[in-house]
Amino acid sequence: MMIPRWKYVGIAAGVLFMIHLLASIHPTYRATTSPFQLLPSGGWRPETAPDSAYPKWGGNGTPSADDLKENGAVDDRRRANAVFVSLARNSDLWELLSSIRQMEDRFNHWAKYEYVFLNEEDFSEEFKRYTQSMTKSKCHYGKIEPDHWYQPDWIDEDKATKAREEMIRKKVIYGHSVPYRNMCRFNSGFFYQHPLLANYDYYWRIEPSIKYFCDLNYDPFLVMQDEKKVYGFTISLFEYIETIPTLWDAVKEFIAEHPDYLPEGNAMKFLSDDGGETYNKCHFWSNFEIGDLNFWRSQPYMEFFDYLDKKGGFYYERWGDAPVHSIGAALFAKKEQIHFFEDIGYRHEPFQHCPQGEAHSRGNCMCDPGNNFDWEW
Repeated sequence: MMIPRWKYVGIAAGVLFMIHLLASIHPTYRATTSPFQLLPSGGWRPETAPDSAYPKWGGNGTPSADDLKENGAVDDRRRANAVFVSLARNSDLWELLSSIRQMEDRFNHWAKYEYVFLNEEDFSEEFKRYTQSMTKSKCHYGKIEPDHWYQPDWIDEDKATKAREEMIRKKVIYGHSVPYRNMCRFNSGFFYQHPLLANYDYYWRIEPSIKYFCDLNYDPFLVMQDEKKVYGFTISLFEYIETIPTLWDAVKEFIAEHPDYLPEGNAMKFLSDDGGETYNKCHFWSNFEIGDLNFWRSQPYMEFFDYLDKKGGFYYERWGDAPVHSIGAALFAKKEQIHFFEDIGYRHEPFQHCPQGEAHSRGNCMCDPGNNFDWEW
């Protein structure tokens, strides 16, 4: 039976009405004539970006046309001299792609900061191809020099082996691992010296298998720069004392030799409940860091790291870059230079920070506010 021609007209009109209705309800169905482009993930990105680190965008988490510069490309906006940094192996590729995809969708699709990937071995062509495909920003790939990665020759291997065996007996996490110790030492004292980072002022550390829960409608790098911050974090917790039994003794020795390196108004109270006599084990979880590279390159911190390195505690114990960075930032910076990025939703197993209250809705966060580590332990 033939369908009357007028019914085709009615069907077409109905389809057009539904498209119009969807476009008015959900941003994913906006016409491509809007100032947004569809991302591979299905999200939308602004073609241009705001000048300010704190644009006054609407509550829906994306900038409107009025929020954007009237004429100008995203590359014209004010930005910090900053970069994303990832220490990764070729085997980390697939877990790292997920992290990059989230960073791009949540922030970097409009911010357009570059990436630096570092590895103790050469990156494979597959790693380079897939990571570069995740972003329109330029990616740089660097190899770590052996002296900055492998256990130094002057370490007493018999002593180090016995220390690892004791940690295995005590079931200390990563207590058995030399590569983990290499990583902690590199992150503590060498990553900021890599030639690929020489011309940058700020970095944001990205790990494999992490999650970002919220849209970022401002530039955290500009917050660091404009407010003269040196260290930004999302999660803080206690360190396992079994991994750092003599670390604070070494810190006190260094302070006694260089009291002039500690500015008035530093964050010693974050580290110690008795004026510096003992360490309360508090530290920032360094798998998320937004930091000032020049702070790590400063004389106080570089001498501090060298002092710790000569103690051998990265191998005779299991000193992590998290307590080392935390102690360095708390001692050698003023407390107002350390910033809690409470509106950046973040998870690194098994802990997560989920923004609370207005910060949760402002960032279109997809995490449960009740699952939040801020006031645990």
